[in-house]
Amino acid sequence: MSNVVCLILGGGRGTRLYPLTKSRSKPAVPIAGKYRLIDIPISNCIHSGLNRIFVLTQFNSVSLHRHIANTYKFDPFGGGFVEVLAAQQTMQHETWYQGTADAVRRNIPYFTEQTYDLVLILSGDQLYRMNFQEMIRTHVESKADATIAALPVGESEARSCGIMRIDDGGRVIDFEEKPKTAEKLQRVRTEPASLERFGIKADGRNYLASMGIYLFNRAMLVQLLASGTATDFGHEIFPQVMANHRVQTHLFDAYWEDIGTIGAFHKANIDLTRDDPPFDFQFGDHPIFTRPRYLPPSRLRGVQVTNSLISDGCQIGRGSVIENSVIGVRSQIGDNVTIRNTYIMGADSYEQPRHIADNARAGRPNIGIGSGSIIENALIDKNARIGSNVRIVNESGVVDSEEAPHYVIRDKIVVIPKYTILQDKVVI
Repeated sequence: MSNVVCLILGGGRGTRLYPLTKSRSKPAVPIAGKYRLIDIPISNCIHSGLNRIFVLTQFNSVSLHRHIANTYKFDPFGGGFVEVLAAQQTMQHETWYQGTADAVRRNIPYFTEQTYDLVLILSGDQLYRMNFQEMIRTHVESKADATIAALPVGESEARSCGIMRIDDGGRVIDFEEKPKTAEKLQRVRTEPASLERFGIKADGRNYLASMGIYLFNRAMLVQLLASGTATDFGHEIFPQVMANHRVQTHLFDAYWEDIGTIGAFHKANIDLTRDDPPFDFQFGDHPIFTRPRYLPPSRLRGVQVTNSLISDGCQIGRGSVIENSVIGVRSQIGDNVTIRNTYIMGADSYEQPRHIADNARAGRPNIGIGSGSIIENALIDKNARIGSNVRIVNESGVVDSEEAPHYVIRDKIVVIPKYTILQDKVVI
């Protein structure tokens, strides 16, 4: 696998995840209490035997750089690395990346320094577990020039994805980016019998959606990008490649979630608390890796916890109720607090006694959740200060709201941004 280089795209603005992306890039958003989204593709690469990884970044990338530097360190004799390639001005380019293909084009010099044969391109904001060796095998055995990982989806999902139509051998013969009309949907529809030939039951999922996971022969990719100005793989590159090269599909039929919106992000986290979660971060000998932290065990004093994840270093007060929620590292939760269907991201550090004294003098709450507060269907970003007897419940059922000084509502989920201060008895 030493002839494969992995490029993880992490440079997008992440506007649909705002305000979680207000001060960090989307791949750096915390998930499941102690991980970051970028940990998913990197862990998949490592477990697949691929340890030469570049992460392409652009917006709000400081926390992402810090996380990668503190997490992924390889034996110097093995040749592995996870290296950040930040967008930069050069004599040839003075603008930001204009799209996924443009980001890869700008970094051609870095993945042509060594004799890699294949380039694996991944997204930095998806939740899934995949063995990329199987995709590489599909690519090599079909003698493909490019291979796209494809997931069967229903019609409603197909309208927001890049959809492919394949022949009996799995070769892509048509590609439509986000088909909206009935005519376009019909053109790229896959018959159930075609999926069954590949061992997949359609069950109403008659469309093959691109997962944003691409494998290219390096020589062809470099030639294609260097000779053109295409900025996006879905809209421009693949329709162009299909005309003169073999583009293959690698079919995938397991859990995969594109963490693109606040609603999807909230659901993905809360689903982890189910009795039979769709995704398991600790999965046999293929766990998801993340930054090691030297934190004490969490301390729970007379707390009722139901179907929840409690991360390291938390303190939860007496009489509190935690239901179907994820509690992030170093979370400080007072007495008689009720938290339901909520992700509390926790804190970056502990407040020392002198900090707590300063808070009292300044009349501001401590970092964490104050006593007597009730929080339901919410996302509380890191280092938020929630006072006592605060109610965050969205009782009026607002779907989306304009950004207020202290909160945003998206997909009916109340989002409290990082470092927000909510004084006692505030109601949202």
